[in-house]
Amino acid sequence: MSQQKSALEKLMDERKSVRKYEPGVTIPRETIQHILQQATSAPSSSNLQPWRFLVIDDQEQKKELRIAGFNQEQIETSSAIIAVIGDIEMYKNAKQINDLNVELGYMPREIADMMISNSEASYSNFSDAERSNIAHLDSGLISMQIVLLAKDMGYDTVIMGGFDKAAFAKRYELPANEVPMILIAIGKAAMPARNSSRLPFDQIIRFSS
Repeated sequence: MSQQKSALEKLMDERKSVRKYEPGVTIPRETIQHILQQATSAPSSSNLQPWRFLVIDDQEQKKELRIAGFNQEQIETSSAIIAVIGDIEMYKNAKQINDLNVELGYMPREIADMMISNSEASYSNFSDAERSNIAHLDSGLISMQIVLLAKDMGYDTVIMGGFDKAAFAKRYELPANEVPMILIAIGKAAMPARNSSRLPFDQIIRFSS
């Protein structure tokens, strides 16, 4: 007997990677801001929230970005590109984050102080590459929330990891601690996205005993 799907399960089914967008569709910046703000409920390593966002909705900049994006059409025709950027010095925000946790009553002072001390001590000893790997993971987590929230609001998306990240960082003058991770195109689909198959479930799951 099949179980009736929840609203979330239906939303996940409906979300597809869309690469053909209706050109000329404008999404209000307030709407994009709302999506991103809600998406920040995503988990992150030690709650350090390394994600940063650069929203590109200027048509000429999108056209320019298409070159760095290996000529992917959706970069130019989508309503906006949300660049998810990772702050690899995320540990420097540990005090701000955990002080606010105390202020909001989410944790006692002694726990916050321990979190601050541990984060600053451990993350500062990681290499840039190790912190970049952490930021990549956390960027993936929040990107999934972004695309589901967008779909829930009637917009389509596609996540892109393939683009010239060095060229992007240079074009937008990113500081050394900010590393481009992901581009998300958002807009209105010009045609239905194709379905895609999944591996048999019994091929991808096993229990330890």
